[in-house]
Amino acid sequence: MIEGELRIAVLDGDGIGPEVVPVAVRAADRALTARGVAVRWDRLPFGRAAIDSHGAPIPEQTLDALEGYDLMVVGPHDSASYPGEHRSAPAPGAILRKRFGLYANLRPARAIPGVAATAPDIDLLIVRENSEGLYADRNMAVGSGEFMPTPDVALAVGLVTRQASERIAERAFELARTRRGHVTVVHKANVLRLTTGLFRDACLDVARRYPDVTVDQQHVDAMAALLVRRPADFDVVVTENLFGDILSDLAAELSGSLGLASSINCSDTRVMAQAVHGAAPDIAGRGVADPIAMLHSVASALQWYGLRHDDARPTEAGAALRQAVAETVASGIGTPDLGGTSTTAEFGERVVSVL
Repeated sequence: MIEGELRIAVLDGDGIGPEVVPVAVRAADRALTARGVAVRWDRLPFGRAAIDSHGAPIPEQTLDALEGYDLMVVGPHDSASYPGEHRSAPAPGAILRKRFGLYANLRPARAIPGVAATAPDIDLLIVRENSEGLYADRNMAVGSGEFMPTPDVALAVGLVTRQASERIAERAFELARTRRGHVTVVHKANVLRLTTGLFRDACLDVARRYPDVTVDQQHVDAMAALLVRRPADFDVVVTENLFGDILSDLAAELSGSLGLASSINCSDTRVMAQAVHGAAPDIAGRGVADPIAMLHSVASALQWYGLRHDDARPTEAGAALRQAVAETVASGIGTPDLGGTSTTAEFGERVVSVL
């Protein structure tokens, strides 16, 4: 904070972003100010609107300005709809992750009472390594990690380092201490012996420094099956990038809907709230988008910030935000994806009134 003021940058994004992000901002502002936290919310150019106004989806002036903020609230981007020269460039989210070293992607999955869930007893946190793996935008210093030596052959480079694997494992074990004290390491070392084998071994080496935390391991295919069969057995799941992406979507669907899936991307000093779902251009502008994922993402960012800076007020504000969402859903208020008839704005108004 600067002189007691929490500075939060807001990047509305594309599609439903300008509908769900303001709902989360207004509710978070209510939760924070009620706890005596002065907040400055600044909107910065981002997404298709920034292409029109500044010539790039994430202008350099936005990146420079973000250095001065405590938190970032980022809406979805719809890169597929950008003009050609911008579609082939790194996605805005990738640029933000690299610029600010957001190596950890934390994706909780917890059923909300009142929402039909395939696994109503699920309550887990997937800790996904966010800087390496098979994704082509994170594994090369220059160029893409995917390439074609001939028109009929495509290759991909996967990157796993001990340093990044130990770093994400440390985050997972620290978070397990705040939950139920159980970490599951997910890999595919029976086939990808060198890469995910290194990830597994690095995580198990870190586990020795946390004797108070129970640790086990699963192959990723078995883990997918076990999430469906007995999801309540898992607490914190740590895994590499691609596996974490897939398993977190599965866990979100088991908890009710991918539309409820929240996440934060963080380093040791910075945090970005961004829901898992995309821009959903097919429903943009209709006022029917579910803001819960964005609300929960902002709540997680506030809780992360409060814990990192030893300030109970943002942590309590984040918890209050989650509780207000739960009470809103329990009262029968919901957007059409939950079987309700409320608009995005109406759901947000109810959350604010509860706060």
